[in-house]
Amino acid sequence: MKKIQILGTGCSKCNDLMANAKEAAMLLGEDVELEKVTDLNDIMKFGCMTTPGLAINGQLVSQGKLLKPDQIMKLIRPVNFE
Repeated sequence: MKKIQILGTGCSKCNDLMANAKEAAMLLGEDVELEKVTDLNDIMKFGCMTTPGLAINGQLVSQGKLLKPDQIMKLIRPVNFE
């Protein structure tokens, strides 16, 4: 199960990113754990300097952007051409 963390203090963009992450996981049929990280010290531990931030399995993959569900889907399940 993948863990998706939304990094932000609770602004509207952070809330929208959480909703978009939920939608992306639902569209993919992925079983994910969603977590909101609101403590600034915890956000900084990810190396996130601009919110909202998005981390997947503890790895910061986006910051300062309100990603759309289709963009998040690509981060949750990247295309592998091997």
